[in-house]
Amino acid sequence: MRDFDIIVYGATGFTGRLVAEYLAQTGAKRWAMAGRSLSKLEEVRDLIGAPADTPLVTANSDDPASLRALCQRTHVVLTTVGPYQLYGSDLVAACAETGTAYVDLCGEPAWMRQMIDAHHETAKASGARIVFSCGFDSIPFDLGVLTLQDAAKDKFGHAMPRVKGRVRKMQGGFSGGTAASLKATLAAAAKNPTLIGYLTDPFALSPGFKGPHQPSGMIPEYDRTIEAWVAPFIMAPINTKNVHRTNFLTGQSYGADFVYDEMMVAPGLGEMGKAAAEAIAKINPLASDKGPKPGEGPPKEERDAGFYDLLFIGEGPGGERIDCVVTGDKDPGYGSTSKMIAETALCLVEDVTGAGGIWTPGALMGKVLADRLQARAGLTFRAG
Repeated sequence: MRDFDIIVYGATGFTGRLVAEYLAQTGAKRWAMAGRSLSKLEEVRDLIGAPADTPLVTANSDDPASLRALCQRTHVVLTTVGPYQLYGSDLVAACAETGTAYVDLCGEPAWMRQMIDAHHETAKASGARIVFSCGFDSIPFDLGVLTLQDAAKDKFGHAMPRVKGRVRKMQGGFSGGTAASLKATLAAAAKNPTLIGYLTDPFALSPGFKGPHQPSGMIPEYDRTIEAWVAPFIMAPINTKNVHRTNFLTGQSYGADFVYDEMMVAPGLGEMGKAAAEAIAKINPLASDKGPKPGEGPPKEERDAGFYDLLFIGEGPGGERIDCVVTGDKDPGYGSTSKMIAETALCLVEDVTGAGGIWTPGALMGKVLADRLQARAGLTFRAG
């Protein structure tokens, strides 16, 4: 019998604090807060209004023994301590070895592939259910495609070989951790050029499988399906890989010829839309130093004012079409992400068993998680 159902590791960071606050407010049982400093944990516990008897656990990413001890006390480790390629490898190894479930917010595909190669078989043997990318990247996209494909099978009797993901509206920025992860990824690729292949390969998280050519999504274009100009979407390189991994882990349930891309819809019509798409393509929202640093984030008013609206379009070989709309009621980088990862951890505890291994949310939890997020976390999934 383990002491806890969930330990939030990184609870003194900005996103970790939001997760701990969410668990406290929703009345979760048998959970604990973990981090490097006991005094900071006590301070955050009091700040978020968590019960005074909320257990606190100290552990450090550079002390593998402390991470292993942490894993042995809980059923699920929820970690917000990134960049994961700098601070996450020993924790994944400890979870895989001890049979402990794991969820994170990772958007670092080269590191994820390294972890799959190193620990997937160990996790299968121990029963550890390790799930990367449990925030805005990539749950709304992963589950959006899955919801669309399930609806397509019900309506047409087959999955859609071509799906387009289109970000129609979004308010709220990316987290400071996302920016730090991108910079760490680029630094790692500069030192080890072999990692570039993982960053550019759509099937980098599907070892041994190579599907058809995929659109790059890097050049503005006029999308006749929605009659609008579309521009590159900065999270597409990680989301698309996770969607393909879900297809891979579910026995090519979307088809071995599945083609998927993600782009952002530009505002305006005609030449105005084209100009907007071209302008968006030149902007790197993670390049500026003006955004939040890791451990920082926007105030509650900004998080609550945020939202996102995603459209997925499935196209069949005979001209069939089916759409799925996914929405979130908070800003993607913090408010919605903190609810999503918390509910994913609770889903592993309360709703889903499943075999060990390194999973995606869609492949392991699928509709069960989508239903939970609709009921509890402010997301909607509507297909038809």
